[in-house]
Amino acid sequence: MQRLPSLFAALFALGACSTSSDGAERPRGAAPRPPNVIVILADDLGVGELGCYGQTKIKTPHLDTLAREGLRFTQYYAGAPLCAPSRCALLTGKHAGHAYIRDNEELMPEGQQPLRASEVTLAELLKSRGYATACVGKWGLGGPKSEGEPNAQGFDHFFGFLCQRRAHDHYPTYLWRDGARVVLSGNPGDAPGAQYAEDLFADDALAWITAQRERPFFLYFTPTIPHASLQAPAEDVAAYRGALADAPYDGKQGYIKVEEPHATYAAMVTRLDRDVGRLVAKIDELGLARDTLVLFASDNGPTYDRVGGADSDFFASTGGLRGRKGSVYEGGIRAPLIARWSGKIAPGRTTDEVAAAWDLMPTIVGLADARPRTSEATAPIALPLPLDLDGVDLSPLLLGELFGVKRHLYWELRSYGGQQAARFGDWKAVRREIDKGNTEIELYDLAHDPNETHDLANERPELVEHAKKLLESSRTDSELFPLGR
Repeated sequence: MQRLPSLFAALFALGACSTSSDGAERPRGAAPRPPNVIVILADDLGVGELGCYGQTKIKTPHLDTLAREGLRFTQYYAGAPLCAPSRCALLTGKHAGHAYIRDNEELMPEGQQPLRASEVTLAELLKSRGYATACVGKWGLGGPKSEGEPNAQGFDHFFGFLCQRRAHDHYPTYLWRDGARVVLSGNPGDAPGAQYAEDLFADDALAWITAQRERPFFLYFTPTIPHASLQAPAEDVAAYRGALADAPYDGKQGYIKVEEPHATYAAMVTRLDRDVGRLVAKIDELGLARDTLVLFASDNGPTYDRVGGADSDFFASTGGLRGRKGSVYEGGIRAPLIARWSGKIAPGRTTDEVAAAWDLMPTIVGLADARPRTSEATAPIALPLPLDLDGVDLSPLLLGELFGVKRHLYWELRSYGGQQAARFGDWKAVRREIDKGNTEIELYDLAHDPNETHDLANERPELVEHAKKLLESSRTDSELFPLGR
């Protein structure tokens, strides 16, 4: 992993004076702790659904503040246009051409294709460096008692949905906690009940952070909103009632019926925003702001129009980009990314550097390794970063140093007809309908055509030939997720 030599000196200087969990300033010369890391991954949140990315109808004050206090990425990409492969890319540092999970693969009675035990996850790497690790929310990489369960993939603690299908109900009859099924009383299933899953997730995450405040920790917080079904507490929906044009959703395009789909969807995004605010406030209250890197992102683009009552056109959820969830066009894979680390990441910055979900693993581990431990004698033996990562270390970019990494990005998806895409510089190549034997490549100039409206393949045959080589060389075959057969 290539890193700028000055990064180490910068990190040591920045950490020379920090605060303890009680807010007291540490003396100069005291060895700083490795940074705590909180990765918040929203579910089906479009890049245009936050105020700091141009949203005008939905209120997101806490995330807008987070962006003002840190760094906002304008060209960040999810790992895939669907849930499971996107999460696999984030946790393993591999894009879909090399990742083990490359698509959603449903298993019965509960769960998806499990991540295999031999895969090295971000949680395992940080746990080997002495971190406490937790995943709270939606998992989707292995059902009960599989090798893909979060407790078998480096997480000390898990609370939430193991199965993505079960996560479609925000008032579930049960959740999972560290391998045990937890029944939720007062929840009838597929209807409003006594216990809203998102509230339970936020409360659990806050309690866990508080309990781990004296040691480095990694929290992977994965709420299931605003993914359909559209469900939110009545008081949250009421806050938008009458403010948005609305009509009942009849349930004929999947999920449950919703009386006020626009108000409900907006309420879900605002509820997500509030929970992010609660987490950040807890970090600040514990005096850990200078010790904690907070990253907020989404797993893919917004859902298809009107499915479950969602209305991506009404909310301009992609910010005008072409495509939705399930598509390798920009609207399906472009996502928000906000980074805050008080005292380390300068506030109020925006970057148009291209980054992707598979970059987060080497970035986070690089930052953890650059911070000396308080006691080398008791430090655990740290697992090395795998050599087959596709991600690059973004920490110089976060810390305001020179970056300048030039590489291409790659996506593939077996479903939705079979798709591939690659971005190299400002150029984007897309190949669709691979299942039908299509070999034609579309070519777009994102610098001048970010919405991918004008295919330049016929005008730039030399770039099409280059793109063809990238699409071929960027992948290895997968028996589980074959492409085009």
